[in-house]
Amino acid sequence: MALGNKGFADLVSGGDPASEPRRPPKSGFLGTRVNRLAELATGAVTTRVHELVDPAVCRIWSGHNRDYPALNEEVCADLIASLRAQGRQEVPAIGRRVNDDPNVRFEVICGARRHWSVSWLRVHDYPDFKFVIEPRELTDEEAFRIADLENRSRKDLSDYERASDYARAVERYYEGNQQRMADRLQVSKSWLSRYLDLARLPEEILTCFQSRHAIGISHAAALAPLLNQPLTRKKVLDEALKLSADQRARQEASVTLFPAAAVVASLCKAGRDKPTPPRSEQQFKDAAGKVFLKAKREGRAGVTFTLPSALTADRKAIISAMEQYLATLMPDR
Repeated sequence: MALGNKGFADLVSGGDPASEPRRPPKSGFLGTRVNRLAELATGAVTTRVHELVDPAVCRIWSGHNRDYPALNEEVCADLIASLRAQGRQEVPAIGRRVNDDPNVRFEVICGARRHWSVSWLRVHDYPDFKFVIEPRELTDEEAFRIADLENRSRKDLSDYERASDYARAVERYYEGNQQRMADRLQVSKSWLSRYLDLARLPEEILTCFQSRHAIGISHAAALAPLLNQPLTRKKVLDEALKLSADQRARQEASVTLFPAAAVVASLCKAGRDKPTPPRSEQQFKDAAGKVFLKAKREGRAGVTFTLPSALTADRKAIISAMEQYLATLMPDR
């Protein structure tokens, strides 16, 4: 009986330690610490280091998908209100350590909006507010994918920002291979192509809108077929120049600009409008009123061009007139 209760338990179990009943997890401060270490050792729990810093020692990564200069108090109002109410930044930004600038410690991979909002709060009555960042070791391609995953479902990131990011990335990290990029992002190639179509809209089109952030992938999808054909592309771009001038005039007069839907509708209408079919016979005259070319449709036989024996127009004018006639006859070719 010198072994006490333990000796009695051994007699019952036959002395086999494996048959002892499981003990509950240890409690108390030391017990909690031991339990936490055990969870970390088994991989059931992971931990990351967060640093609280002055946002001034951080720079925005050049590959960030957020248009940082476009951020302002209105765009970040909801986040500013949340930070102020919580008294701290709940979700850390993701960044990398910087070694090439003595005045900068981190570059922000994800969290440009959080960085801007904390910077704003420090200037407006909260000088001690800290920016929370989670340092990681990342390649540029890894940084791009992490930023994309974090921001893909965010409604405050415009389609144009996301599209511009994808257009840069496909060249920087995937050698222009859209399929390879789609596989890495685990999206379909057609889904990715819609964003790339948006990023590749001509400058003439972009200037028609109130803001580039107002342009959506649905707008680009409507315009893409018209921009892929030389004849309709010219019509759309010509209309875009007119619309841009109208928008500037309205802005100078402090009149509401045309919304994105109206701009796209006007551009599409211009691209789809077909010119009036030519008459069976058409004459082209020079500045003096003399006919230098006759064009006549001959039914299924085709078209006949007739030149007078005494030419009054040069070769360039004649060819241009022929092309003009054929364009009205075959507008979609």
